[in-house]
Amino acid sequence: MSGQEDNQPGALDKEKESASGDKPRGAEGQSQSTAAQDSRDTAGEMDFLSKLMAKVAQITTTAAEEEKPKILESVSIEGIANYIKDGKAKNIIVMTGAGISTSAGIPDFRSPGTGLYSNLQKYNLPDPQAIFEIGFFKENPRPFFELSKELKLDTYKPTPCHYFIRMLNDKGMLLRNYTQNIDTLERLAGLPGSQLVEAHGSYHTGHCLECRKEYPLEWMKEEIAKDKIPSCTECEGIVKPDIVFFGESLPERFFKLVQQDFQKCDMLMIMGTSLAVQPFASLVNRVKDDCPRLLINKEKCGQTDPLMQFMGLGRGLDFDAPNNNRDVAYEGDCDDGCFKLAELLGWKDELKTLVSKEQGKLASEAKKKESTDKDQADKPKESSSL
Repeated sequence: MSGQEDNQPGALDKEKESASGDKPRGAEGQSQSTAAQDSRDTAGEMDFLSKLMAKVAQITTTAAEEEKPKILESVSIEGIANYIKDGKAKNIIVMTGAGISTSAGIPDFRSPGTGLYSNLQKYNLPDPQAIFEIGFFKENPRPFFELSKELKLDTYKPTPCHYFIRMLNDKGMLLRNYTQNIDTLERLAGLPGSQLVEAHGSYHTGHCLECRKEYPLEWMKEEIAKDKIPSCTECEGIVKPDIVFFGESLPERFFKLVQQDFQKCDMLMIMGTSLAVQPFASLVNRVKDDCPRLLINKEKCGQTDPLMQFMGLGRGLDFDAPNNNRDVAYEGDCDDGCFKLAELLGWKDELKTLVSKEQGKLASEAKKKESTDKDQADKPKESSSL
């Protein structure tokens, strides 16, 4: 039996291969070939990336060396003010985000620790953004309405930044205010709805999700104050404020006006936004190349990414480019930035007077409403004692 086993085909060959140290053919040989191919593929990918980065560097260098026409007297907030005083800014677009409302006491969304998304644990959400997701809202709208009640949006007053935007409109310079905010403070500051594009919707109106019946803000506030989920008086469907939730399209008005406004724009002001949410953030690229752009924000944002530029996905803002001729960043509080610009324009006292007058008027109206509400609450008690 043993002799027959030793004479089996291939047995001796295997022993010789093992003794001589030669590597067998077959699976291991194929593995060696595959490894070599992978190595060539990796080398090819690295070569492609190297060429791509070289191309990006070339574009960046070329852009930096490119001669550009002078637009501002100086690339500074003073230069922006002089451009306005010279009468060159007749169609100003202002883009705004949560940062213009934080001084009113309304939290922004993303600031670590203080932002809205950092303080939603008590609602037991699958993730913080779920409270603004349309799918989650339809299944469980209560957390959203509890948050809405807690925010007490009707107690907040517009900030100096809101009133500065109104001043631009009063002086006939504002083409439009595109805002990401849903708090309606622009309207409360006296900005006409025609001059406003609420890109992410707002609490100003609401609609039944079933029959689309419209409801005013005051009605929704009363329902929310009673710890009720606003329900349609016609079909009992959920009444949702006209806020754009994740999973919904932006308002048709946004897309319609973007097409016409940004080609007319001769100065773009960006205030209190991180320019992190699309498609809003990409609007900075829609103005013409000779349109000055001013950012008033706590930090620079929305800056040019050479790789994105190479891929044709927009340029962004060019604050630190050697040949920057139009982009200015004021790093600081939005209200301070607006007062600084107003001072340079000779409008500071006018802005202070407007803020004081309008906020005083709102405080008086709030006090009167509180007194009326108290009287109405006391009426049943008086009737029952008769």
